Amino acid sequence: MSSKTAYTDLFVSRYQPLEKGKRWAWVLIRTVLVVGFCFIILFPLFQRLSIAFRSKADIYDPTVLWIPRNFTLDNLRIAIETTNYFEALSNTALISASTTLIQLVSCALAAYAFARLQFRGSGLLFGLVIFTIIVPPQTIMIPLYLTYRYFDLFGLVGLFTGKDSLNLIDTFWPFILSSSTAMGLKNGLYIYIFRQFFRGIPKEIGEAALVDGAGVFRTFLRIVVPNAVPAVVTVLLFSFVWQWNDSYYVSLFLKQVKVLSTSLMDMGMGLREPDPVYTSMLLNTGVLLAIAPLILMYLFVQRYFVESVERTGIVG
Repeated sequence: MSSKTAYTDLFVSRYQPLEKGKRWAWVLIRTVLVVGFCFIILFPLFQRLSIAFRSKADIYDPTVLWIPRNFTLDNLRIAIETTNYFEALSNTALISASTTLIQLVSCALAAYAFARLQFRGSGLLFGLVIFTIIVPPQTIMIPLYLTYRYFDLFGLVGLFTGKDSLNLIDTFWPFILSSSTAMGLKNGLYIYIFRQFFRGIPKEIGEAALVDGAGVFRTFLRIVVPNAVPAVVTVLLFSFVWQWNDSYYVSLFLKQVKVLSTSLMDMGMGLREPDPVYTSMLLNTGVLLAIAPLILMYLFVQRYFVESVERTGIVG
């Protein structure tokens, strides 16, 4: 027995340094990978942050890499004046917040119907919903524009106003109407996220509520929604960020009303600067101003966002 114990101790003492070396090697490899990926992701942001505070003299100074030699706020001032930043910021925040809340309600209702209400053709309809995720928006650009340029719902506009149609271009109504009907930006994906989460809620809870006299909407509001906080947070952040960064639909529906994405596109033409390198530096500063509110928002909600993604059907 003692010889066996001695052999075991010899085996452990011989291979313990090897196991410890493997463990530290894996820790080193994992650290290098994490640091490398973080650098790749954060490098453009740090570069724009450095460029935003450089003077025109620092552009051609090879010794200036990250920290500006001649610190200035002129780039921020020019970018704010050229893009009419605060007006564009308020319009962008208004559109993003309103469409996010409307999409949250409409997509959750549609997803609850697909997850819990069985009706003929539900599988086909849900397949069409998934199909909207992969359809390029450019394919429906012309009919979508004409729908809101000559808007008339079943002839009711002409019946009550005497006009042939309503022109909803350069208003927020196209975003509100498309979001309320769950046909807005990325709404197919939001419906899919909600449906996957609702299907994970035990059916017995809804059946118990039905026995207690709760209807479909009461069960949805009092039971399903309070238990779907992770999905709600996920859709809320996705919807807000994608609408904030959208340039396709806002350029299609808004001609006179300026938002941050279209202001950045017009910024290059508004700058009267002969130096193309300095113009590029000002455009980088404008991009930094556009994403700054999103960065600040992420600093406060990133923990809830990561937890909500882990608990939704995205990873399942």
